[in-house]
Amino acid sequence: MLRTAGGLNVCVSGSATSCEECLLLHPSCAWCAQEDFGRSRTFTSRCDFMSNLQKRGCESRFIENPVSFTSVLTNRPLSLKGSVASHDDVVQIMPQRISLSLRPGDQTWFNLQVRQVEDYPVDLYYLMDLSLSMKDDLDTIRNLGTKLALEMGKLTSNFRLGFGSFVDKNVSPFSYTAPKYQENPCSGYKPFPNCIPTFGFRHLLSLTDEVDRFNQEVQKQIVSRNRDAPEGGFDAILQAAVCKEEIGWRKDAYHLLVFASDDGAHLALDGRLGGIVQPHDGRCHLDEKNEYSASAQMDYPSLGLVGEKLAENNIFLIFAVTKRHYILYKNLTALIPGTTVEILDQDSKNVIQLIVNAYNVSAENQPAPSGTQDSSAASGLTESRQLGTQDSSVSFNVSVEARSCPPRGADHTFTIKPVGFKDRLEVEVNYRCDCGCSRTAQSNSSICSSVGMYHCGTCRCEPGYLGARCECQEGDSSSYLSACREAEGKQVCSGRGECSCNQCVCYESEFGKIYGGFCECDDFSCARHKGVLCSGHGECHCGECKCYAGFVGDNCNCSTDTASCLSDAGQMCSGRGSCVCGRCQCSEPGAFGDTCEKCPTCPDACGTKRECIECRLFNSGRLADNQTCQRLCKDQVLTVETLNTDDPGAVLCLFKTDNDCVMKFTYSEHASGRSVLTALKEPECGGGPDALMVLLAVVGSILLVGVVLLAAWKLVITVHDRREFARFQSARSRARYEMASNPLYKQPVSTHLVETDFSPFGKSYNGDVH
Repeated sequence: MLRTAGGLNVCVSGSATSCEECLLLHPSCAWCAQEDFGRSRTFTSRCDFMSNLQKRGCESRFIENPVSFTSVLTNRPLSLKGSVASHDDVVQIMPQRISLSLRPGDQTWFNLQVRQVEDYPVDLYYLMDLSLSMKDDLDTIRNLGTKLALEMGKLTSNFRLGFGSFVDKNVSPFSYTAPKYQENPCSGYKPFPNCIPTFGFRHLLSLTDEVDRFNQEVQKQIVSRNRDAPEGGFDAILQAAVCKEEIGWRKDAYHLLVFASDDGAHLALDGRLGGIVQPHDGRCHLDEKNEYSASAQMDYPSLGLVGEKLAENNIFLIFAVTKRHYILYKNLTALIPGTTVEILDQDSKNVIQLIVNAYNVSAENQPAPSGTQDSSAASGLTESRQLGTQDSSVSFNVSVEARSCPPRGADHTFTIKPVGFKDRLEVEVNYRCDCGCSRTAQSNSSICSSVGMYHCGTCRCEPGYLGARCECQEGDSSSYLSACREAEGKQVCSGRGECSCNQCVCYESEFGKIYGGFCECDDFSCARHKGVLCSGHGECHCGECKCYAGFVGDNCNCSTDTASCLSDAGQMCSGRGSCVCGRCQCSEPGAFGDTCEKCPTCPDACGTKRECIECRLFNSGRLADNQTCQRLCKDQVLTVETLNTDDPGAVLCLFKTDNDCVMKFTYSEHASGRSVLTALKEPECGGGPDALMVLLAVVGSILLVGVVLLAAWKLVITVHDRREFARFQSARSRARYEMASNPLYKQPVSTHLVETDFSPFGKSYNGDVH
């Protein structure tokens, strides 16, 4: 079912009161003209989708639902060859005439085929920039006519060639206007001191099959000089397009206009720089010398005017420009239908191949047809190709839509034609804005109490009467309307119904039911949660949600059930939060998840995930039971040879296994919402001890300890003895008496001195006697 952006049924919400109004709302809307349709206490809209009308009891024969369709009036087959006795018999577009019956807002499609026939006459007009910078290009194309005729002769046997040139307006600041430059604008210019006076556009050779004349005319030309960089090329393009007789464009020929330049071009409003304010009138202004006579009086033409005149005269424009300006002209092709752009070498060496390529492109890739449209209809095209070696054509799927209904009796036609072709498709448009039931309208019908017109199932009452069947008289408006107001100052029937004979008839709403004596109640104007009425957990009664069991709140969005807050381990919010309205509100910093089960930064994170590592990798631990492990451990477990601990978002966890090994793993939460455990494939364990090495180590350790203890004891004794001896020596040196002077000690031998005289010489002898 089609709805507006606000969710409304476009047919019912439009409040159409007549069949014609209903048809204008949307192409899918239909009107029920059945007399007894919708006779109930609730106002039933006669304007709705056909399926809804049928469900409510409207018979198909009473439903007004016109559709758009296409009728082909003329459909001559496409021609293969262009070289026929009469070119009027050449058909390049099929069909040639159709009729469209359009319902407002509805689209209809038809197929359009276009073919560039073989050997079709071609008129090519070469329009060249003769400003000073194009001097080398002029030298290159002096024999262009002969070479171009040979190449184009491979594509068509009927080829004509013409030539024209341009520079710019001979007005300051576009050109040099001082008297000394009037005859020779190159005066004083040392690289090229002589050139012809500046001109806007000059038609030099009408279209002819005598290519030698083209070469002769080109060889006569001398370059000129202007002042600013852009040229007056669009002046020349417009004159070449609209001066049909002077140029010699044939009616039954393919028209090619080649524009060769090495710089940009002036556009509309640039002329105001030189004081030229008159807009271009789109007409031919060639004087008796075949020069553009209004160059100094009219502004440069706009892109829109150029495009219009090219399409009007079936001219395909080829921009042959240097690489430096390719993007500029490429952008212009999007604004001028039927144009293409090719890159021109600096000296125009590739101009022949460029023209041939552009012709082939224009023949094989037909430009989208342009249509002459009125304000009531619009068309769009999508392209499909059917290309072959002999029978190549391009097929367009054209969509046409009627946007409104025009005034009655207006003639509405438009044409579609490929740019550059004379053939066109004529389209006649008939608008299906009227309902068939309108033709059987009855004045003063008994159905309408003989005081109204019965029209498509409804009564249009005469003044002073009202009601579905004009059965009531207005009288005093306050007397019959007051009975339909809930209180003084309130709207009639609460603005959601019609007061019919002192009684409210509530409107039908696609949202639900409107009811009550004054249409004051409904079952859809209650609080919503995420766009769902009463959260889907209650019913709306006159603006208030009546919640189902297990739900509370103004919009019944708060569940009293806590089962959704239980973690897989059976804990309420994993012990890290509280359950509010059936959802966990995590209070532990860093915790998240439906049951706060995710928390890489929580103190118990490693302990919680350890059990999953044990059961998933080693089938051990408290959760070793397979079903329990699968139910509680849903994290992704990866095993690696070497653990990467550089990830800042991962937590490194370690635990000791039953055989005293160390198991390492990291715990991280990915952006996808999955918990990922990355563990080593095997725990880290030490190797088994060697018994002999242990014994030798123990014995060696005992001996080493003994030697160390003996050495320490010896060191202590030695230090002690030396300390005591030093103390003794110190005490001895401080003694007061020596042993010989001790009064308590007496020597065992006494010595006495005796004097005798034994000497014969009479001398005495003194000696000791012991």
